[in-house]
Amino acid sequence: MKNLSLSAILVGFASFAAADCPAPTDHRASMKRLLDAVKIAPNEMAAAQIANDMWALWADAPDDKAQQMLDDGMARRSSFDFDGAMKAFELLIAYCPNYAEGYNQRAFVLFLREDYEPALIDLDRAIERSPTHIAAIAGKALTLIGLKRDADAQVVLREALALNPWLKERQFLTGDAPTTETDI
Repeated sequence: MKNLSLSAILVGFASFAAADCPAPTDHRASMKRLLDAVKIAPNEMAAAQIANDMWALWADAPDDKAQQMLDDGMARRSSFDFDGAMKAFELLIAYCPNYAEGYNQRAFVLFLREDYEPALIDLDRAIERSPTHIAAIAGKALTLIGLKRDADAQVVLREALALNPWLKERQFLTGDAPTTETDI
């Protein structure tokens, strides 16, 4: 009963906290322009600059409080403080459950820890919220490789490459990959 009460309090807190988070900024028009541009980029260097511009949009948190949580988590992850990064991303997700990057960043920490199953769940959540989040899609492909689900990974990798043919992850593409509608 004690655990049930604590769970109810945490769920209630998360719902209350999420009510304060504004909706993520709608970057769809800007992202569409970047997606169109990366497909016709003349070389890998030009594509990398476009990808950096995409990252600027994905990392644009809904408000200053969320931005601080994201920046804190990313800084902690960069310094290999994975526990601290997880706490920051969990707070971010509780505060802004509709913000894709919170899930993507938590998935990255889980991936680095080789905790692939929960990483895959978070990547699916990120992609659900941001269907053209190339980094999350490519991350999903790498996570599937980590899970030894190579055929599934190839399908997802092709989806990511259809959005950005210059991804470094293209090195994992195999010739026997199942085809998708994006290959047509």
